[in-house]
Amino acid sequence: MVSIRQQSTRSPGRPASATKQEVVELARHAFLAGERVDVQAIAAALGLSRASVYRWFGSRDGLLGAVMASEFEGMLALADARRTATGARRILTVLDRTNHWLAASEPLHRYLENERLIGLRVLTASDGPVQPKAVAAVEALITRTETEDGYHAILDRPLLAYTLIRLLEAFLYNDQAAGIRGDVDRLRQVQAALLGIPE
Repeated sequence: MVSIRQQSTRSPGRPASATKQEVVELARHAFLAGERVDVQAIAAALGLSRASVYRWFGSRDGLLGAVMASEFEGMLALADARRTATGARRILTVLDRTNHWLAASEPLHRYLENERLIGLRVLTASDGPVQPKAVAAVEALITRTETEDGYHAILDRPLLAYTLIRLLEAFLYNDQAAGIRGDVDRLRQVQAALLGIPE
């Protein structure tokens, strides 16, 4: 994996023109490589001030949240592109594949091991950088399924999307004490029940 500093192609003294997405991409490379996401190094590589990065993301945790939200959105989109099912089973299939990818993600496991309390806050807070985008992505999936497949949700669409994400969080991030963390098979069963699908 090429280091952040090696990825920079900006000439010294060249005016900064980097975008938020470029910052997220460099942070993503570091995150997936198991490296510490260093705001100063990313800013320097792109010819930005650290203050610019903080202005966009609020904090290092906000930047990490943007990376993980983007990863989730990408996984969900890829799972939907690969599915063959329609209706409620389309939603379940997409969620189940995404759940498996998340459960197998070594970078995510490392992050939660190294920054457990902060990591849970970043991933699961209703006002945080990840959960609202994850809920919005699932709600968009439900909307597409309604439009394209004639699916009719048994719950209000925003409530269904929120509940599906909360279940994902509980099974994949939170509830070790209940013995369900990482249990993607039981998560599928619960999400199927919520979608009205007999398993």
